[in-house]
Amino acid sequence: MADTVAEETRDRSGSVRRWQRRLADERQESQVYRDLAGRRSGTEREILLELAKAEERHAAHWEQLLGSDLGSPRRGNLRLRLLALLASRFGSVFVLALVQRAESRSSNFSDVDATAAMIADEHVHEEVVRGLAARGRARVSGTFRAAVFGANDGLLSNLSLVLGVSGGGASTATVLLTGLSGLLAGALSMGAGEFISVRSQRELLAASTPGTPAQQIVPDLDVDANELALVYRARGMSAEQAQRRAAEVLRNPAFAVSDAPGTAPDDHDVVGTGLSAALSSFCFFASGAAVPVLPFLFGLHPTVALVTASVLVGFALMLTGATVGVLSGGPPLRRALRQLAIGVVAAAVTYGLGLLFGAVTG
Repeated sequence: MADTVAEETRDRSGSVRRWQRRLADERQESQVYRDLAGRRSGTEREILLELAKAEERHAAHWEQLLGSDLGSPRRGNLRLRLLALLASRFGSVFVLALVQRAESRSSNFSDVDATAAMIADEHVHEEVVRGLAARGRARVSGTFRAAVFGANDGLLSNLSLVLGVSGGGASTATVLLTGLSGLLAGALSMGAGEFISVRSQRELLAASTPGTPAQQIVPDLDVDANELALVYRARGMSAEQAQRRAAEVLRNPAFAVSDAPGTAPDDHDVVGTGLSAALSSFCFFASGAAVPVLPFLFGLHPTVALVTASVLVGFALMLTGATVGVLSGGPPLRRALRQLAIGVVAAAVTYGLGLLFGAVTG
């Protein structure tokens, strides 16, 4: 009998410690959402505050289980504390992406004492945060894409160039001149290419946007016989949807023809501006391309400079890969290692070709 009581006491003690951890995590998650809400306004603020209230409901569940064993307040786990710190300081799309990943790994999913409603809530929270993060990603996608591609291209192309020339037996001065030339030529090419690409995309979007006259003449259309529904069908609606939308517009001309699919007014914002994308691409390519050149610029021994450049570029590639992983809601380490693997293969191939070329011409 005494053994049974002792075993039950141990079980209760283990459960209490686990419940206290869950309670601390729920409170910490609620604080993360409130900190994020404090840096936003409008609908996003309301959504985040509702998520905070939901986490507080979950906290109440653990408080009820603990009863008299509630104890003094504890801190959430290190990951959640870090998220709370970032949320209070930045509130950016990167923080939302981290919160999304945290929701997908919620401890409630595997806790036997979590209710089915709590587990369902956590799945919903993940989708809500995914939606909020998607809105943020859309706002930065144009410039961010140019920045990431620019940095990666600068790192890989100039490291490959430097390694290839070094493998061919060129002097340090030649390697340095080649690296600086590659930096300048590549940055200008990337900037110009990004500018043309974004401007062309914006021009294509503008060509697909309904014209102002088409929207202004809606009040003058014949209610019984008109082709307004054809506009919506041409934009991708079914015949039934097009007829319903046309009827709505005729009843209330405030509805615009641009309400149809494929004419979202913020498409231009998603693409970004040509100038910002070009500047971002130029600067990030130049910063990435400068990394493999720096060891030669400081006059290190050629072998030491090559090793140093390779290590620095490896770290930089892992950083950009992890950044993309965070923003996309994926595992940062896996993205970082994938980026590093690509860089290692490219560097090895170009260095090998340089050695081969040097042996042939030598």
